[in-house]
Amino acid sequence: MVFLVFQLDEGRFALDARQVVEVLPFVEVRQIPQAPAGVAGIIDFRGTPVPVVDLSLVVVGRPARRHLSTRLIVVHCVDHSGHTRLLALIAEKATQTMRREPREFVHSGITNDRAPYLGPVAADDHGLVQWIDASQLLPAPVREVLSIPTTAPGSP
Repeated sequence: MVFLVFQLDEGRFALDARQVVEVLPFVEVRQIPQAPAGVAGIIDFRGTPVPVVDLSLVVVGRPARRHLSTRLIVVHCVDHSGHTRLLALIAEKATQTMRREPREFVHSGITNDRAPYLGPVAADDHGLVQWIDASQLLPAPVREVLSIPTTAPGSP
């Protein structure tokens, strides 16, 4: 399997490339007044408005740094009615991919109910990388605003 690797603070994370529609350079995001923390706004993706979530803000509590390696990762999500919709994720250092078999990822030994998106880990020459499930990444208040269900079938 192919994974897109990105960074949140010092941690490395892997996103199943099958969830990814496209990786874009960071562009200006139109802010939405009164949006919950983590919702950065919307972008125009090929004529379609797409909500944008700042992963750093949601996961580690600070806005993503705007580096050349900061990207918008457009992913598929499923809404409350079961329809697939697009969501863009702001992620730092999202410039690499890696190939791993799912069996190469093992349980970390830590269960965290407050972070259901965290999956198993694998090691490589750069240290540990943790598989995340984008469908489980957003907290309930953000999901409600974006009309994304609080649970979705399948996980890493």
